[in-house]
Amino acid sequence: MEYHIRQYGLQQGALEIQYIEEYFGEFPRRKTSSEVVGRLDNRDHQILMAEAALPDDPGTVVPVAYKVSHELKVGETDPKLADLVHRLGAHVAFQNRRVLYSWIGGTRRDWRGQGFFRALTEQQEAWALDNGFDEVVVKTKNRFYAMRSTLDHLEFNVIKLEPSEEDPRESKVYLSKWLGREVLDGHRSTREVINVG
Repeated sequence: MEYHIRQYGLQQGALEIQYIEEYFGEFPRRKTSSEVVGRLDNRDHQILMAEAALPDDPGTVVPVAYKVSHELKVGETDPKLADLVHRLGAHVAFQNRRVLYSWIGGTRRDWRGQGFFRALTEQQEAWALDNGFDEVVVKTKNRFYAMRSTLDHLEFNVIKLEPSEEDPRESKVYLSKWLGREVLDGHRSTREVINVG
């Protein structure tokens, strides 16, 4: 199967993210386009969206999965990002290295288990290598088992766990993958990528 991926520019991509997040009932709060622009403006970033035909209407193509990542560095002024750098400080070397943070993403329920998230992650890794990044980090919750399984198959390593005292499923898991050209050898998806504004 060939995966069809669009890589968006900031303004159009932010609107697309706001649209697709309406299909994710498990997200307690959806991102607005202005929030996406505010986070990504003036920093290296990537907005990816996978598309597929509707099973009962093959002529209609819809967005089914997305992934948004951006550079993370020492000296962040945004309080959330500064806190993230602080939490990762003992586990990620930021000095003289480029770190890509896989910020948000997901696959619509009816399309899960078909490799879309993997294809987006592989495309993210290829882009990161081409743009001089040394490492990709991601933060998730323990309860997102399918996502953690995919990251495991993609050879992301757990670098930190912040246990939740109330519910272990709510524990925060931080994962990392060092990048090198050999990473591309492990890619399995065939991707057609179109750049959009």
